Amino acid sequence: MTRWPLPAPMRRAFDEARAAADAGEVPIGAVVVKDGMIISAAHNLPRTQCDPTAHAEMLAIRAAARALGNERLDGCDLWVSLEPCAMCAGAIVHARIARLYYAAADPKGGAVAHGGRIFDQPTCLHRPEVYSGMGEDEAAGMLRDFFAARR
Repeated sequence: MTRWPLPAPMRRAFDEARAAADAGEVPIGAVVVKDGMIISAAHNLPRTQCDPTAHAEMLAIRAAARALGNERLDGCDLWVSLEPCAMCAGAIVHARIARLYYAAADPKGGAVAHGGRIFDQPTCLHRPEVYSGMGEDEAAGMLRDFFAARR
């Protein structure tokens, strides 16, 4: 259980994750924030869109870039309910996201603190500040419940 109130962007990412679960998608949500305002929010839709790249982070980054009219999201923060995979970490690099906040670690598929550790590679062009663990129990619980219901 969360010990303190989550910031609004993480709460919104969790709301998006619940919307994903309601749609039969893995419950992951993402939000892009600039100057304290949410400019995009999305949840996983790979099955719905028949698109393996339709991860919450990718959809939120794409929407934010359209909203700002720029492929570079300088000064933007990304809030995600689960540690990003290698594809999403690469998109974070190319979008020049300033700060990444994620709730639950993903030892199997994550690529920030696990796996390829994309931001630690010498060839990484941009390294966001990374903050993890905020709301981790709640995010991990959503994922456990989702997969338990499908077994």
